[in-house]
Amino acid sequence: MNPPPMASPVLEAPVVTGGVRESGSGRRAVGTTLGSALVAAVAYIDPGNFATNVSAGARFGTLLVWVVVAASAVGMLVQYLSAKLGLVTGRSLPEQCREHLSFPARIAMWLQAELVVIATDLAEVVGGAIALNLLFGVPLVLGAVIMVLAAFGILALHVRGRDAFRPVVYLCFALVTAGFAYQALRSGLGGAELASGFRPRLQGVDSAYLAAGIVGATVMPHVVYLHSHLTKGEAVISRRAMPRLIRITRREIIGAMLLAAAVNISIMLAATVLGPDEADSLETAHAGFAAITGEFSSWVFASALLASSLASTCVGVYSGQTIMSGFLHRSVSIWLRRCVSVAPALIILVLGVDPTAALVLSQVCLSFGIPFALAPLVWFTSRRAIMGDARNRPVTVVVAGIVLGAIVALNVFLLVTLFAG
Repeated sequence: MNPPPMASPVLEAPVVTGGVRESGSGRRAVGTTLGSALVAAVAYIDPGNFATNVSAGARFGTLLVWVVVAASAVGMLVQYLSAKLGLVTGRSLPEQCREHLSFPARIAMWLQAELVVIATDLAEVVGGAIALNLLFGVPLVLGAVIMVLAAFGILALHVRGRDAFRPVVYLCFALVTAGFAYQALRSGLGGAELASGFRPRLQGVDSAYLAAGIVGATVMPHVVYLHSHLTKGEAVISRRAMPRLIRITRREIIGAMLLAAAVNISIMLAATVLGPDEADSLETAHAGFAAITGEFSSWVFASALLASSLASTCVGVYSGQTIMSGFLHRSVSIWLRRCVSVAPALIILVLGVDPTAALVLSQVCLSFGIPFALAPLVWFTSRRAIMGDARNRPVTVVVAGIVLGAIVALNVFLLVTLFAG
C-alpha cells in the first residue's frame, strides 16, 4: 500500500499508485525524466562543492580534478539506479526500505538519513548566508534566516496554478554554470597542467581530507533518496515500453551529471589562480578573485554561490519530506522540520564558527552517508522480485560493489589518519 500524500502539495511529486500504469504512449514520461535528472544535478553543485573545490584548487591546483571526475562517474551510476527503482516499482528508495527492512533497521536508516539532511542544510544555508554577506553586507545570521524564508517562498510559488519550483531551480542552475564557465576561462590554465589533474594521486592527509569532502559534496546521499521519489510519478507508460524509457532516462542522467561535473571542475580550475592563503574561507577566496582577476570576477563568484544555495536548499527541503514520508509513512509540517534541520546551521553562525570550515566538514560527513544509501539501492535494484526484467546486470552489481567498497575504504582511511594525528 502506498504512503499517503505528504503535508504540502507543493512538495509532493505526482505518484503512480499500484506500480506502473498502462498508457498508449510514453510521451509524458519521456518528456519529464530530464527534469528529474536536472533537479538531481543541482544537488551536485551546492555550496559544499564551492567550499571543497575552491579549497582544493587554491591549495593543490589541479591535483584533485580526478576526484571530481571519479565522483561524478559514481554519481551517474547511483542516480541511474535510483531513477530506475522509482520508474519500475512506483516506489521511492525510502519506501522500499520501509517495506523490506526490519523495524530497527528502518529506524536506523531513517535517523542517518535525517543527519544527512541536516548536514546538507548546513552547507546550503551557510553558503547562502556567506553569499548575501559578500554581495550586500548582510550579517551571516540574518542571511541564514533570509535563505530559509526564500526557500519556502520558492517552494510555495505558483504561476497560473502550476508549480514553479523546477523552473526556478533550472534558472539557478544555468546561472551557476554560466558564472563558473566565465571563471574557468579567466584562470588561463595550460593544457598540460589541466591534463595532469586527471592522473589519480594524493599528497598527504590534507588532500585525502579534501578528496573525501569532494566525494561527499558530489555524490549527495539525500538526492539519491529524492531521485527515486521524483521518477516514481513519471512511470505513466506501458510495461512493454519501459526498457525504452529506462534507456532514455540513463542518457539524460549522464548528460545532466556531465554538466554538473563540468561545473565542479570549473570551480576548481577557477580557484587555481588563488594561493593557499585564499583557501582558508570563501570570504578570502572572494577577496582573492577581486584582487587577482578583478571586481567583476568576485561578483560572479558570489552571485553563483547565491544561486547555488537557493536551488540546492529547495532540493534539500524536498528531500527531507521524501525521507520522512518514505521511511516512516508519516509527514510533519515543513515549517517544523525545516526549523529543526536548519537549527545547527544557525547555531554555528551564532557561535562564530568558521563557516567555510563548517561547510567542508559537512561534506566529509556526507561521504559517510553514501554507503547507507548505496547499499540498499544496489540490493533492491538487483532483485528480480522487485525489479523484474529490469534488475541490474551482473556487471552493474560488480561495479556498484567496487564503488561501495572504495567509498568505505576512503572513509576508514580518513578516520584512521585523522585520529592518528
